[in-house]
Amino acid sequence: MGQTTAEKIFAAHLRDEPFPGTKVLDLDRVLCHEITTPIAIADLEWRGKDRVFDNTKIKAVIDHVTPSKDSKTALQAKTLRDWARRHDIKDFFDIGQNGVCHALFPEKGFIRPGFTAIMGDSHTCTHGAFGAFAAGVGTTDLEVGMLKGVCAFREPKTIRVNLNGSLQAGVYAKDVILFVIGQLGVNGATDRVIEFHGPVVDAMSMDARMTLCNMAIEAGGTCGICQPDMVTVDYLWPFIEGDFASKQAAQGEYRQWCADADADYDKVLDFNVTELVPHVTYGYKPDCVKPASEMAGTKIDQVYIGTCTNGRIEDLRQAAEVLKGRKISQSLRGIVSPATPKIFQEALAEGLIQIFMDAGFCVTNPTCGACLGMSNGVLADGEACASTSNRNFNGRMGKGGMVHLMSPSTAAATAITGVITDARELI
Repeated sequence: MGQTTAEKIFAAHLRDEPFPGTKVLDLDRVLCHEITTPIAIADLEWRGKDRVFDNTKIKAVIDHVTPSKDSKTALQAKTLRDWARRHDIKDFFDIGQNGVCHALFPEKGFIRPGFTAIMGDSHTCTHGAFGAFAAGVGTTDLEVGMLKGVCAFREPKTIRVNLNGSLQAGVYAKDVILFVIGQLGVNGATDRVIEFHGPVVDAMSMDARMTLCNMAIEAGGTCGICQPDMVTVDYLWPFIEGDFASKQAAQGEYRQWCADADADYDKVLDFNVTELVPHVTYGYKPDCVKPASEMAGTKIDQVYIGTCTNGRIEDLRQAAEVLKGRKISQSLRGIVSPATPKIFQEALAEGLIQIFMDAGFCVTNPTCGACLGMSNGVLADGEACASTSNRNFNGRMGKGGMVHLMSPSTAAATAITGVITDARELI
């Protein structure tokens, strides 16, 4: 019997199996940010174990509240900053160099096919887009990872999702994953890996694949995984060209992490998405999804474009295409936050920032702040936000606020009209 991608990675990284089914894996990356890591740092200090297993395999960033908004968030940042300096963490990204973690770390070439990675952040599953196993973990697991470079997992079963057909104009990866979550439900992939396959995935850029995998957790998934191919190699080539004689050689090496044709899956789901239309969420769960046309006319107070789901350059281009030459409605406010300094610079060079500002958007520095209601776009009680983020829980972006998840294109169209709008009506 063949193996899934996750099974291959588990087998290659197995350090120990202290109990049947509990597998201790060696870690290639331990990722850290200033919200969850300071707790782990403080506990390690208290235990007299203020050390790290490998300062080249730990990557750290201040990204959620940046710059700090108050004394508490300043202390969180200082704790991470002092720890990174104390242990000479080679890749620590402070104010000015920092960005949204799940956009910045892949952009730096830190994630490769076959890698294992953990972080104290549920959307660590994003990195599975590279054919890696990446999972969000709790404080104790994060501490052990920082200290020893290992993490214990129950080996997850895998759900295979085949995305067949082709996407019509104006329909994007965000619409696909919202649809899939709607079919699976928020608990449909609990303790499972979701493997994405099919011609639709093959045709996607790495930006789009990261959008797919980013929201695997919203169906309960431990990780979302795409198969490494030439698209993966092209993205990573600036970082790996010294390791391989050619791109074809790299692709051949990475093919070992692709699932076998006879792999055993917990479930196989086939979706033909040729007729798929733009989707948005309603209510307070990510599986509450409808076609955007069925939510048309829903009043919006704020439009937010950014986050680890849809703050990459491809996302900004999609939104700018709709906004160019237009103004946003005076009934709402628009905020855009490019996910990294590099993306900001690219958007500036391409004239996208000018388009956003001419349309009436506020353009902010890279930050996660608005997504979880901490800064740079918190909602007031009773307000509704059209957001390109990944989570619409009650109060997620501010107490009493409602979040409607959608693609950058749909969010841009909504900004123009002031109500939820299918962007295809404006293009």
